Amino acid sequence: MWLLSVLLPLLKLYFCGVKVLLYQTFNRSFTLPVLPRQDGRVAMVTGGTRGMGYETAKHLVKLGMHVVIGNNREEGAAAVRRIQEEDSQGKAGTMMVPEGRTEDGFEIHLGLNYLGHFLLTNLLLDTLKRLGRPGRCSRIINMSSATHYAGDMHMDDLNRRRCYSSHGAYAQSKLALVLFTYHLQEQLTAGGFPVTVAAVDPGMVDTALYDNLWSITQALKKPVAKLLFRTPAEGASTSVYAAAASEMEGVGGCYLYNGHRKQSSDTSYDHELQAELWKKSCELVGLQTA
Repeated sequence: MWLLSVLLPLLKLYFCGVKVLLYQTFNRSFTLPVLPRQDGRVAMVTGGTRGMGYETAKHLVKLGMHVVIGNNREEGAAAVRRIQEEDSQGKAGTMMVPEGRTEDGFEIHLGLNYLGHFLLTNLLLDTLKRLGRPGRCSRIINMSSATHYAGDMHMDDLNRRRCYSSHGAYAQSKLALVLFTYHLQEQLTAGGFPVTVAAVDPGMVDTALYDNLWSITQALKKPVAKLLFRTPAEGASTSVYAAAASEMEGVGGCYLYNGHRKQSSDTSYDHELQAELWKKSCELVGLQTA
């Protein structure tokens, strides 16, 4: 039973990876269209000091946005200097790390990839509602991935204390982001608030997230990554599009991949599961449920 609970998530995750690589073999990366200036708008990019977060922040700065980078002070200051030198949405995360806990005691993938973004979004929500307006909605972009298709929500054990699988924990955290995206959009639409929420899948991108793979897997990954993985700039293109494109104005509750709307997993559309996860998440982070 233990072997199955560890081996099955691993196989499901790598099967998703193979499908993504096959797609990227025969399809070019999404090319950003010309985007309108974003003067006067503010963006917060978590994980904005490296990889796709950095590329997203850099591009939004070029469009005229005031960008807030959510990281520690030293890394944030260094990233700002790099952006300024070169120029003179939820992205911080982790993937398949050994079993560990955040300072608050949450399983590390659940805490960093999902609960942190859930809490930050809710803390900013009143401001986003107030600042958005018809024709110029506030936008929330959550960074998910194709691994969410392999995800299962263990609602009675979200922290994976009974049987840990790094692959299963990672896939669960990315599925949680999609469930959260859809449920939040439903609430916002019902309330008539000018805020949209989208989930973005960047594809397989050559970033430091893969540093936690097993040594053999990393060795196999390197030549494949050079040929088939997207660059961080290419991976960031869809999140930049979701944040700034005129075509995305007023469009929420969707899953975007390679610049296009795509069907997410069947599980992600389960309204009862969305509501259950929302309630449980509020309990975990100490928010009042609506």
